[in-house]
Amino acid sequence: MFFRYYAIIISLFSTQLFANPPQPGDVVGDCTFKDTRYLNRSLADFKDAKAIVVVFLDTGCPIVPRYLPTLKKMEQEYRTKGVHFLGLFPGADDSVIGLAAFALKHDIEFPCGKDYDGACAKKLGVTRTPEAVVLDGNKKLRYRGRIDDQYKPGGARPEPTSRDLLDAIETVVNGRNVTTATTPVDGCPITFVEPRPAETKCNFAEHIAPILKKHCQECHRPNTVAPFSLIDYQQVSSRARTIFEVVRDGSMPPWYGAPEHGEFANRRGLSSEEKEMLLSWLGSSRPAGDLSKLPATPPVANDWRIGKPDLIVTAPQHDIPEAGDIPYKYAFLPHLFLNDTWVDSVEIKPDNPKVLHHCNMAYAKLSEQFSVQNFITGAVPGGEAMTLPKGVAVKIPAGSFLVLQIHYISTGQPEKCKISVGFRYAREEVQQRLRLSYVATTRYSIPPLVPAHKVSATRTLPCDAIGVGMFSHMHVRGKDMTFLAHKPDGTTENLLTIPNFNFGWQHAYRWDFGKKTLPKGTRLECIAHYDNSPFNPYNPDPKATVRDGQQTHEEMLNGFVFYVDANEKLGLKIDLKTGKPIE
Repeated sequence: MFFRYYAIIISLFSTQLFANPPQPGDVVGDCTFKDTRYLNRSLADFKDAKAIVVVFLDTGCPIVPRYLPTLKKMEQEYRTKGVHFLGLFPGADDSVIGLAAFALKHDIEFPCGKDYDGACAKKLGVTRTPEAVVLDGNKKLRYRGRIDDQYKPGGARPEPTSRDLLDAIETVVNGRNVTTATTPVDGCPITFVEPRPAETKCNFAEHIAPILKKHCQECHRPNTVAPFSLIDYQQVSSRARTIFEVVRDGSMPPWYGAPEHGEFANRRGLSSEEKEMLLSWLGSSRPAGDLSKLPATPPVANDWRIGKPDLIVTAPQHDIPEAGDIPYKYAFLPHLFLNDTWVDSVEIKPDNPKVLHHCNMAYAKLSEQFSVQNFITGAVPGGEAMTLPKGVAVKIPAGSFLVLQIHYISTGQPEKCKISVGFRYAREEVQQRLRLSYVATTRYSIPPLVPAHKVSATRTLPCDAIGVGMFSHMHVRGKDMTFLAHKPDGTTENLLTIPNFNFGWQHAYRWDFGKKTLPKGTRLECIAHYDNSPFNPYNPDPKATVRDGQQTHEEMLNGFVFYVDANEKLGLKIDLKTGKPIE
């Protein structure tokens, strides 16, 4: 009986994996996948290709990393010959951020993406990882099979005796027929994800609404940067497909730090149980349940998140055009700080949040311009207001103004925006001043067409430090950024890796205060990669040589590490009417 059922199972798998696979010479057409920016992409995005090499990978298959040096060398050799490489991850356990981190760890420069439900693998007749497919410029299947015969489960040859993929690429590039168009693959079988059941035991009122309140409604409510609200049943049910997609992908709730590096107090993300429950309900008939059991509705986002400010200063109103790239605007806040002023909470608040991409604030003397060296805080989509730990405060030096560096975006119609900044003076006795290590460089040049150009910068900590948090900033070619701490004892700690940097959603990474300590002399290093290739969908001009600059068609490498001097004991009591120390 067991063998009869086993045979049935094998038959089902065979039907699923091998029913009508394309044969060499067949035109396979297009297939879609998600890139590391959570965007829907397809093979059509590879323009003017003589050949497209699609390699199916898996972060858990032990043979995959052994073949990566071969694949990387091959891709670099044929990059200028009209051959495009693509790595696709069909495994159920490989998330978008996980595969982006894997690609960064292994220095994979060619594009990688998530093949949900194995749609591309099935379309191309692929059943294992690492398995490669070569298509010609007309999307005709020319080769499918192994990379070579060097690595097998449990062993390896010193050198391959058959370089199957390389021979196939060379043959296609030179317009000849591939003599051996299919080869067996030694690797890991792909387990394709089965469709979800149509029904669920969850309902909106008792199971889904509490998840949304906990993770989503901070932004998805009226008067926030989010494009729509997710408060009531109708709002959520009507956008079920959108929510399903972004939750499945992991792009919402937004968090771009690789989970294996660093523990952060403000980390966003659903638990596996919450994610499973939400996806199950969204993919079902979406029962409402007893709506009288809904949790309390969150308030409209009109109030200050820092509490009632002691000082509010408002910049002049800006008119924003309906379309186009809007150059950075600079605004002096109309308030002169006559004395050293100590604040422990700061919030930048636009009256029209949807038009503000980001806003940075720094202090400056009257004759000075905006300088990131004097950075205090910023406002970004999904970001937090600055609220510092007890006993820690920002010092605004006497004789300073505050300057806003503002990046607006167009919405398709003329808009207006007025930005206010609220300050709360330090309530607790100030023991430590918030300090900034600005890890940045302007001395770099990103060549045309390069998919992963590396730039790095370093700064050394002048004291024993307690870490407060980190923030990264690049522009539209920014691909990833890693923060390293090279300590005096010779060890190196990875503080943070952002493997799929998102220009549209930049947020801080904040430690629980006191948990991250770094000794004096620690060399902080920021390593970034920039994608100046045509495959980057945000690239203004892949043929341009890109240098540092303020506009988004230029680039930046800005790493911010906030900390306090661990040995500082200021003992300052602050006047809550003026913000200056009480003498």
